[in-house]
Parts: sequence; structure tokens; C-alpha cells
Amino acid sequence: MSILDKLYEKAKQNPQRVAFPEATNEKMMQAAYETGKDGYIVPILVGDADEIKKLVAERGYDENVFKIVDINEEGYKAELIEKYVALPTSLLKEKALNRRMANPLYYAMVMQAVDEADVTFAGIDNTTGDVLLAGQMIIGMKPGIKTISSIGLCDIPGYEGSEGSLLAVGDSAVCTNPSAEELASIAISACDTVSTLLDWEPRCAMVCYSTLGSGQGELIDKVTEALKIANEQRPDLNIDGEFQLDAAIVPEVAAKKVKRESKVAGKANVVIWPDLNVGNVAVKLIQQFGHANAYGPMLQGFNKIVCDCSRGAPVSEIKGNVVISAVRAAGSKK
Repeated sequence: MSILDKLYEKAKQNPQRVAFPEATNEKMMQAAYETGKDGYIVPILVGDADEIKKLVAERGYDENVFKIVDINEEGYKAELIEKYVALPTSLLKEKALNRRMANPLYYAMVMQAVDEADVTFAGIDNTTGDVLLAGQMIIGMKPGIKTISSIGLCDIPGYEGSEGSLLAVGDSAVCTNPSAEELASIAISACDTVSTLLDWEPRCAMVCYSTLGSGQGELIDKVTEALKIANEQRPDLNIDGEFQLDAAIVPEVAAKKVKRESKVAGKANVVIWPDLNVGNVAVKLIQQFGHANAYGPMLQGFNKIVCDCSRGAPVSEIKGNVVISAVRAAGSKK
């Protein structure tokens, strides 16, 4: 059974409420319908109810699979606004929130913020910037986390790591050149993500072109400072470095290069890149030459689970990311 198959089974055991603000999009509606019909999630279509219902019928879907939320229905909207502005973390007052909720993306996130939904799933009709801005404004950031980032899960044929063929990597999609503080936030968020999604005990390696001082340079200084910050903020997590990639994941190399005790060296299941240049190239290499399946990117750092999928993603990939987001949401409640 593949990792994705296992996550599908996990989702079915505890279906989460997933809000789709791009409800009329054909691929989004199909993904919502198929994952909902099969019992993996409870799909909530957010938008103009008349238009949504018309398209549901035209496309031959059973309307009963969905919960349809009409953004034009003033009564429910007023309830949501009242609950949201009462939150201690609320950044918007009633009038400003009312204006923004004309946009289904903001409406869905307000539902999520007040526990009327567990996940907001978008990214085809909205840009990544749109999703990130709405998420930061409505959902907010986790305490102690200073940046939104991403993590991906690579299933690499022939790789025999501490978690079999699986390796979590980040950030490969969002943060171009993170500062030491931001890099520490990425590492902490990544550990929390794999813990809630996969029930792993995270072993997180912060990598660059040096292992414990074998190289010099500003990039290495940034990584070592990030490591210090991460360990101070979350001493409960196994985050270590700085390591070269082979010292992080290959026990034999770690035995030669890491001459001190480490719970991470040689057996990392999470790898944190120093910047997006490294992260993007590394993932492409893993996919092209390692023939890996890469799942994600999964946004992390928000108070609740927000997903920004690729605009060009096929329905099968969207469904996988919907299920992953739902499992993350269920895990974050523990």
C-alpha cells in the first residue's frame, strides 16, 4: 500500500469539513464530489448557491453529497461575522469583514476561523499570493511562527531511509531567501506537519554545503543561527545540523562526518533547505533522476490548515492534496 493509499484510509476514519471557495471550477467541483462521495471528506461548496446548484445538476452530481453555503444569505453571514469579530485574534472589524466576505475565499476562511470548516482548499482561480494574504489576514499564524512556508513529501523508489522510501523536504515553494529566524520557523513547522500528517517522530536536518564547520560562508552562518533559534524555541524537537545532505540521511556518511552524538545525523526524515534555489533544484532532481512521487507543496505556519494547489494540477492530484489536507486537519486537533 502506497503512502497516499494509507492517507486515504486515514482520512476515511475521520472525515473533515473542507471548504471549497472555488466551487464552480470544474476540476475543483469534481475533486470535491469524488472525495466526498467516497467518504474521505465532507465537502462544503462556498459561493452563489443558485449558480453552484445549476452546475452541480448540469455536471450530473448528486447535490446531497455537498453542503452548499450561499455567500448571499445574510442571516448565516451575520452569524459568522459576529463569531469572528469576537475572536481574540481577529484583525478585522465588522464592516471591513463584511466587504471582504463578498469574496468566497475570505468567506470560506471566516467559516474555518470560527470552526464551521476544518480546511480551506483553493489555488486554481486564486493565485498563491491571494491565498497567502487571505490566510494571514483571516486564519492568522501559529504562535511563535514568523513565516508561511511549505513542505513536500517525496516517495523515492530505491531509497531506504529511516522512514523507508519517504523523505519530507522544505521549503521548496514559498520562501525565496529566508532569514535565520524564518528558517527556524520553517524547520519547526515542518516537524509539526509530519507529526500530525504521518505520526512520525520528526528528525529534522538543516542542510547546506557544510557539515559541522567543514565549510565557511554567510549561508552556513545563517543555517547555524537558524538551528540555534529553532532549538531555543522548541527544545522538544529533534532538529540538528548543519549537515550536508549525505550526512543527514546516510548512516555510513554520518558515522564518518559527525563526530558527536546526534539523534538526526544519518537518519533524518525531514530535510530543510537553506533557500528556495536549493529547494526547487533539489526537488526537481529527486523527481527527474530519482523518479520520485512528490506530494505537496503543503502550506504550513497558519493557525489552521490552508491549501494552495497548483493551477495546472489534474483532478487526481487535487484529490490527493484534499485528502492530505484533511488528514493534517484531523491530526492538528489531537
